[in-house]
Amino acid sequence: MPITPATAANSSSNGTSPAILLELVDEQGNTIGTAEKLSAHQAPGRLHRAFSVFLFDERGRLLLQRRALNKYHSPGVWSNTCCGHPYPGEAPFAAAARRTYEELGISPSLLAEAGTVRYNHPDPASGLVEQEYNHLFVGMVQSALRPDPEEVGETAFVTPDELTEMHGRVPFSAWFMTVLDAARPAVRELTGPSGGW
Repeated sequence: MPITPATAANSSSNGTSPAILLELVDEQGNTIGTAEKLSAHQAPGRLHRAFSVFLFDERGRLLLQRRALNKYHSPGVWSNTCCGHPYPGEAPFAAAARRTYEELGISPSLLAEAGTVRYNHPDPASGLVEQEYNHLFVGMVQSALRPDPEEVGETAFVTPDELTEMHGRVPFSAWFMTVLDAARPAVRELTGPSGGW
């Protein structure tokens, strides 16, 4: 296998669990270094590159996922279709497509950039901090889901009204509303004025 920044940073030759490295960035999103994933999320958090994906079906419903209970960060809460971190040197678009396939077993039929958002969200339950420069993507899903149970506990397609009801009833990730609100212009462009987003 060729050695790329992703494989070099995430492979191990001594049999131990490999360290997952994230790309640290400045306030303008310029790469300034790397840090191990967990340490980057420990308070007060270090600003790093991330991505968030919002996929919709042909009826304009948003695909949500409930994060698996065994995840160390924000387990068991609902969130957007997919989110994560590019490997150092990996393009955010490529990372978004890769993780969507790894987590949900699907390749979006359309995936488009939807801007960036920078936020700082502590997670009271774990004490970890999401200090992220987040690349947003919107798109369409037209194939059957095959979620990885290690990553995803449950999925749901929701309308805007169903999301409002659900958001008031069950826990969501600390970053969910921030990334959704930032992506709304692109979501509205994708789903049309009648979509209600």
